Amino acid sequence: MKNNLIRCFLVSGMMLLASSISYSQRNKVPPFQMMQANGKVFLAGNLPMGKPIVIIYFSPDCKECHDFTTELLTRIKEFNNASIAMITNMPIEQVKQFVSEFQMEKYPNIYVGTEGYSFFVGRYYGVGKLPFVALHNKNGDLIKDYNEELSIEDLLLNLRSL
Repeated sequence: MKNNLIRCFLVSGMMLLASSISYSQRNKVPPFQMMQANGKVFLAGNLPMGKPIVIIYFSPDCKECHDFTTELLTRIKEFNNASIAMITNMPIEQVKQFVSEFQMEKYPNIYVGTEGYSFFVGRYYGVGKLPFVALHNKNGDLIKDYNEELSIEDLLLNLRSL
């Protein structure tokens, strides 16, 4: 009984430590994982290194997210030097529909998927309004997040300065 109690405390402590390490690096790219429309798991560590990273938290059924994605794709050449991870917590079927609708497979620097119901990335950034965007430099350091007003122009201005 005493050994079980000690194990319980050790496991709880390790879990608390692991989560605090993740959240203590709040100004870094979160260590996310997401399921892509093709069924493959994509990890934050799979993002190409040495280039800026744009994290977009969105919902496939959000009008503002659709409008933002449309504007992003019309100016995609200006984002060629960045890796873009589009993450949602909605079901994979909605991700598949979104990927198909916007023909995302045409854009090799955009990775789209769902983190499921964990809402890890949403909590990590304190996401309020969708779409939410976080811009990180090539070292993964957070440069700016857009939790309220989101402008492609401002995002590109900050991206160009990296």
